[in-house]
Amino acid sequence: MIKHLQIGLCLSLLVLFSLTLTASANKGKTDFYQIKIYHCKSDQQINTTEQYLKTAYLPALHRFGINKMGVFKPIDNDTAMDKRVIVFIPLSSLAEFALLEEKLQSDDQLKTADTAYTNAAYDAAAYQRIESILLKAFKNMPGFNVPVLTSPKEERIFELRSYEGASEKLYLKKVSMFNDGNEINIFRRLDFNAVFYAEVLSGAHMPNLMYMTSFKNMKEHDEHWKAFSSDPEWKKLSSMPEYQHTVSKADHILMHATEYSDL
Repeated sequence: MIKHLQIGLCLSLLVLFSLTLTASANKGKTDFYQIKIYHCKSDQQINTTEQYLKTAYLPALHRFGINKMGVFKPIDNDTAMDKRVIVFIPLSSLAEFALLEEKLQSDDQLKTADTAYTNAAYDAAAYQRIESILLKAFKNMPGFNVPVLTSPKEERIFELRSYEGASEKLYLKKVSMFNDGNEINIFRRLDFNAVFYAEVLSGAHMPNLMYMTSFKNMKEHDEHWKAFSSDPEWKKLSSMPEYQHTVSKADHILMHATEYSDL
């Protein structure tokens, strides 16, 4: 009886030790993200790419243990010359990012899941180009959030913003404004339902940061930004001398999530 109790106690201590190690390893952990933008010129390309993402690409990443991906289409796609499908992929490490394409290329189910995309002829490509952006989460929001939105999915608005800096020094000041200046906390207090805030490690518009917020509908989007612009804490922060001229160019994309998006 005593022997059994001792064994049970040892097992409990081992489990506790393992949980402690796991918690220690995860403490201070920072997520990485990849944003893939499929640039298309026609509805046919959009449809072919979306069919691939829905039936092949996302299921493959789910098999690899990568969940809660977002797939979005800009609201202005119908009238734009450059029609885009934007994919948000959360990653636990740079190593996961480095191995991802190799894993995809060796996945047999992915190879056979959608022949219209994978076997597209050279003169009938499924897209014009793929743009890839690698990001590292901000220290004040080291992981991404799945927003809780109660409205119908087709009404929800996701907004992807990019802030470029005229120099690395000025860009880092804007990053500091989000973290040390508590700009992230202003967004939290005003319920912007942010998906992520991150530094761009590799992309076409560096130095820049990107973040994504979400709203029940366009009305809520407009109301939240109006509240933000008149918020006393934001007015005080944005008037501080050290944060002047930190953004040389700002881009924002208003998007709807696709029906097969995890977000």
